[in-house]
Amino acid sequence: MSERKSNYEITRDRVESEFLKYDQESMIQKFHLVNDRDYLYIRFAAQDYRVDRRTGRVERLTAGEAVHAGFNETMTIFDVLCESRPDCRLSGEFVRVNDLDGVAKTACLGGNLFDGSAKAFAHRTEELKAACRRLGGIAGSVGDVSYRIPLFDFFPVTLQFWDADDEFDAVLKIMWDRRTLDFMRYETTWYAAGHLLGRIRELMDGAG
Repeated sequence: MSERKSNYEITRDRVESEFLKYDQESMIQKFHLVNDRDYLYIRFAAQDYRVDRRTGRVERLTAGEAVHAGFNETMTIFDVLCESRPDCRLSGEFVRVNDLDGVAKTACLGGNLFDGSAKAFAHRTEELKAACRRLGGIAGSVGDVSYRIPLFDFFPVTLQFWDADDEFDAVLKIMWDRRTLDFMRYETTWYAAGHLLGRIRELMDGAG
């Protein structure tokens, strides 16, 4: 008996099937994707992925194996490849997600969705720095830890972290290029950030 799929897996599979409706040559040219007859290749959070050009299946290439990518990975990769604007470009200015160009203030998600990661990073700043470097990050000067990290080869984000002390809890921020919505939808920033933080935690725990 086959294992029942979760709603996340069902959504991922549906999105993969819809990939075939889009112009792959446009994606290749826009993002300078390595490609062959069978696959498009893209790097996301310092891992290599391939997209099957005939089925839309997204696979993460790890230690010589091709593993079916998860929901956050697939949704982020496809949103960028399929839904980004034809003239998407970066501003070079990093802001909070709710300050992105085009975000309606009344539609913003509330609360700090990164509290769990902030607590996991508390009192582990050297390990956090090492993980960010392994992701290709370039050190900055804000907070106790600050790195500009290539989410994609063509799209960086900035991680900022202030460690906990006797008076204050740890604080974690992900800062986005002001023109992020040229590349992905607002909701997708949460999928992307969730995957990135998961990657960092893997690296810090020696599982990446």
